[in-house]
Amino acid sequence: MRAFLDTAGEGLAIECAVPWVAELISEGTVGALRTTGGTPTVRVSVEADPRPFPVRGWEVLARGAWRRRGEVVLENVCTSGFDVHARAGAQPAELTFRWRPPARERAATLLLRSRFHLLARAVLVQYPALWAAGACGRAPLHASAVATRGATPLLVAQSGVGRSTLLVHEVRDGACATGDNLAVCDGDTVWGLVEPMRVDGPGGRRMPHGRRERPLPARATALMPDSVVVLRRGTSEPGAVRACDADAAAAALIAGTYMAGELRRYWSFAAALAAGTRVGPPHPPVVDVARRLASRLPCRTLDVGGRAPLAELFDTVEVAA
Repeated sequence: MRAFLDTAGEGLAIECAVPWVAELISEGTVGALRTTGGTPTVRVSVEADPRPFPVRGWEVLARGAWRRRGEVVLENVCTSGFDVHARAGAQPAELTFRWRPPARERAATLLLRSRFHLLARAVLVQYPALWAAGACGRAPLHASAVATRGATPLLVAQSGVGRSTLLVHEVRDGACATGDNLAVCDGDTVWGLVEPMRVDGPGGRRMPHGRRERPLPARATALMPDSVVVLRRGTSEPGAVRACDADAAAAALIAGTYMAGELRRYWSFAAALAAGTRVGPPHPPVVDVARRLASRLPCRTLDVGGRAPLAELFDTVEVAA
């Protein structure tokens, strides 16, 4: 496989010499891979070589981690079964992976296939893009920006509240979105991370919590939100939109990001690469970005469960105001 992927505001040049891993990457990028692209900011390579990366004479960074002059090697990164050698001195940055799973990770590959697919996609494609975006001052967010008729809200919600279901309805009504779960943001623009949607219903690969994967049919590479909307569930008035305090909206966005299962292993990945290569922040500026968004944009809450399109709900708010 040789392909190019635009994701999280970055350009990934991907080469994979292992057929089953290439299939996994292709499945996880839901048709967004291209045979040609622009200038890459990150090169991701998956080698067929089963040997460990040579680290003799390197400084020990931590257990299973070594560094040397802008390079770092991590064994079994994020318990995925892949080792990675990251080199940040060259432009673009380069991450080379080798499949060398310990016995426990090899067993998990067979017994917990859905979990392994999600983790491998994250380590091979999503986390490298997020790391490169972090080096440019962007922070990962567990949120989705949606362009509806006359409104572009940033939808903020904890996992399981119903954001994916809401996105499905909005896209059917003609909206486009940056993605299902993850994005990066500098406080003004939201760039989507390419990933499948995971929603209830038939079709697609079975995933945890009884959900199935499907492509997002109307994906926007980037959007500039004009409001922050915190989704809530279990209230007595589905569809009700109310004003929200900026501090409360920022807190919801920060908490949702750190609680997201999709990012649970990313924080250690980013810290290890930053410590080893001295590129990118050891900790992305999630708090600063969330507070900037909430302080400069109108903030609202939406009690999910209603079926009115978002544009109509926000039109009602504007008229009432």
